[in-house]
Amino acid sequence: MKIGINLLNFGPGVSPDSIGRWGQVVEGLGYHGIFISDHVAITPTVAPRYPEPYFDPLMTLAWLAGQTSRVDLGTTIIVLPYRHPILLAREVANLDRLSGGRAILGVGIGHAADEFAALGVPHHRRGAWSDEAIEAIRALWNGDGEVTYRGKFIDFEHVSAIATSHQPHPPIWVGGNSDSALRRAVRFGSAWHPINQSVATLRERWLPALRAEAIRTDMPVPALVPRVRMQVTAEPLTAPDRAPGTGTLEQIHEDLRGLQDLGATYVVLDWYNAPDLEATRAHDHAFAMLGLIAEQVVDLEHEQVR
Repeated sequence: MKIGINLLNFGPGVSPDSIGRWGQVVEGLGYHGIFISDHVAITPTVAPRYPEPYFDPLMTLAWLAGQTSRVDLGTTIIVLPYRHPILLAREVANLDRLSGGRAILGVGIGHAADEFAALGVPHHRRGAWSDEAIEAIRALWNGDGEVTYRGKFIDFEHVSAIATSHQPHPPIWVGGNSDSALRRAVRFGSAWHPINQSVATLRERWLPALRAEAIRTDMPVPALVPRVRMQVTAEPLTAPDRAPGTGTLEQIHEDLRGLQDLGATYVVLDWYNAPDLEATRAHDHAFAMLGLIAEQVVDLEHEQVR
C-alpha cells in the first residue's frame, strides 16, 4: 500500500516557496505521492474554504515534476466539467511524459453551483457530462492516429491521439462518496477514491456495493484508494465516529493497517483541517506531523514484508 500527501495549494500561507518545500519534504520522507485539489473560479461559496491565492493543480504538479524525481504526481480531484476533455487529456499526458510517467488523474464531478455558473458550465448535467469526458479522454490516450468521439454533450472528430508514458494510460481515480460515483468508478476508473470514509463504512457498505456493481456490469473491481484526514493528537480519541487518520500515532497506525487489510492500494493523507486558514501558515508543524506518520508507514511496509 502506497501513502501520498494532499499538498496545500491555496490560502494565505501558500507560496511558490512553500509548495517547493512541501514537495521536497514529502519526497525526502519517503512518501509515495503528492496530490493537489482543484478549483478554477474562487466564488463566494468556494472562498471561505479555498481562498486566493489558489495555484492550479496541473500547473503546480508540472512545476513540482522538475523539483522531484520519484513521487507520483496526482489530483484529488480534478473537476471534470471545468475543462474540455481534449485540453485535460493533453495537460495530463504532458505531465505524465515530463515527469517520466508519474501522473495520476483523480477526477470528480464537482459541487459548487456558483463556480459552475461563473464558468458557464451546466451544473445539473455535470454527472452525465463527466462520464462522457472520461470516455473521451481515454479514447484520446488509447487512440491510434486520429480520434473521433460522438456523445450527447461532447463531440469532436479527427483529433490526433495524445501519447502518454503510461500503458495503456495514466491511472484514473474516480472520486466521490455516492452510488453514482461508485458506478462511475467501476465503469471508467482504474480506482475508486472515496474521501473521509471510516474503515467500518468502507468494509460494511461501500466495498460490498463496489463488488456487486462490478459483478452486475461484468467489469473488474477497481482498486480502493481512499483519502483520509490526518490529525495527530496526544491523547486517544474515543468518539465512536472518529475519522480514520485522526488520533494518536497508535490509532493512526491501526487505521492505516485497517485500510491495508481492506485491500487499499494507495491512501492519500490530508493534513489540513478546513476552515482554519491560519493553519496554512503552519508548515513546520505539518512537516513534523509528516515525519511522525512516515515512521508508521515504514512500520506498515515492514509488516507487509513479514
